Amino acid sequence: MQKVAASWMNPLLKIKRIGTSPGFETPVYQTSGSSGMDLHAALDAPVLLKPQARALIPCGFSMELPDGFEAQIRPRSGLAIKHGITCLNTPGTIDHDYRGEIKVILANLGQEAFEIKAGERIAQMVVARVEQVRVELVEAISETSRGEGGFGSTGK
Repeated sequence: MQKVAASWMNPLLKIKRIGTSPGFETPVYQTSGSSGMDLHAALDAPVLLKPQARALIPCGFSMELPDGFEAQIRPRSGLAIKHGITCLNTPGTIDHDYRGEIKVILANLGQEAFEIKAGERIAQMVVARVEQVRVELVEAISETSRGEGGFGSTGK
């Protein structure tokens, strides 16, 4: 059972169904401690994802994020470990002002073809606060002990 805090504590995510494809489900948190909501494949027919292939899978809805929020699309760990199915462009960012259909780029990194069926949970969506910053071109920036070290410079 989904446990949600009082509505005044939770910003509202508005969902609009698109089309009539089978498999559409409103995104939902599976447990009271879940960070992400599961996204489902809204498909008219199954999609066979061959090894090393990718496909854009529709979720059957558009949404209106609360002001100051973004949505991040992430892989489901079970699909990743059991079948090698992951999301490309991860985490995928959905901006506050985007109003098109939510779709997920799935890739099969496994050794066998994987069939995506209508209603299958294909990814998770995390809604998070974001800030826009001011940008200023300067002649110098502050120094740190790390400096320009990157790409593994702090260890394995």
